[in-house]
Amino acid sequence: MIYLGKIKVAGRLMLAPIAGYTDSPYRRIARRYGAGLVVTELISAEGVVRNNQKTLDLAVFHEEERPVAVQIFGNNPIIMAEAAVIIESLGPDIIDINMGCPARRICASGSGAALLLNPKKIYNIAESIVKRVRLPVSAKIRIGWDHSSLNYSDTIKALEDGGVSAVFVHGRTRAQQYGGSADWDIIRDIVLRSHGPIVGNGDISTYDEACKRMEYSGCQAVMIGRAALGNPWIFSGAKPSMEDVVKQIKQHLDLMLDFYGERGIMLMRKHFVRYIHAFKGAKHIRKDLVMAIDRDKIHGILDQLMDSDSN
Repeated sequence: MIYLGKIKVAGRLMLAPIAGYTDSPYRRIARRYGAGLVVTELISAEGVVRNNQKTLDLAVFHEEERPVAVQIFGNNPIIMAEAAVIIESLGPDIIDINMGCPARRICASGSGAALLLNPKKIYNIAESIVKRVRLPVSAKIRIGWDHSSLNYSDTIKALEDGGVSAVFVHGRTRAQQYGGSADWDIIRDIVLRSHGPIVGNGDISTYDEACKRMEYSGCQAVMIGRAALGNPWIFSGAKPSMEDVVKQIKQHLDLMLDFYGERGIMLMRKHFVRYIHAFKGAKHIRKDLVMAIDRDKIHGILDQLMDSDSN
């Protein structure tokens, strides 16, 4: 049984947030397949405070997603706290602070992974949010800005002193972006140094690998990002058949249409590629699938994929 603050999470394998992919429909799917916690895409604290509708739309979630964390980013402790109060009113289970996004546009403003250069500000942001909300507060970090500034010990201390309930650690530096290897030795060291729950993240591609990472590092849980796209079965370790995959794609498409309207077809295209890439005959229908403009046409193409797999 795992708790983040007072929130009981549903399992030890969690869905990491990925901009453009882990929207409400996919978070619902991940929970159905056993993800213990799901997290929204990163949301601008400035946008929340300014009541920007596009920003607030990113915070929308379905009851099926619970337990769900809403992730915010920014670099001003006062604005971050104000945004957290607004987010709390929407009723999520956890508020997560993004301190690990390596994207240039985020870091250029002093947000995301740029905060790793300033443990004092990390403390100020964490404390300001924790004081203003009743929900558990977590933070997502990387192990440092680059390998010459691996100040994760200072970062963890600042977060714990600031009152956060848990820390999600991606085992890469900001300089690595998503290349190279995640350093699970450092994640293990963080677990040994920490007083609260640590959730590890990075280079987990299978259910078995997730279990091995937890055993090695001592993490209470792990987050899975890119390997979960098109593969929600990773949270349970199940091995899907082609029939399972086709059925799931159809269900995902319906969730997208319900959530986004007809725009859901266009937004689903990147998911099609993730679901089918490993199957025989996939390359021959990929173009047709991503060019299809209605539900019936997509179903026909998927049925064609089923036929090709059985021949």
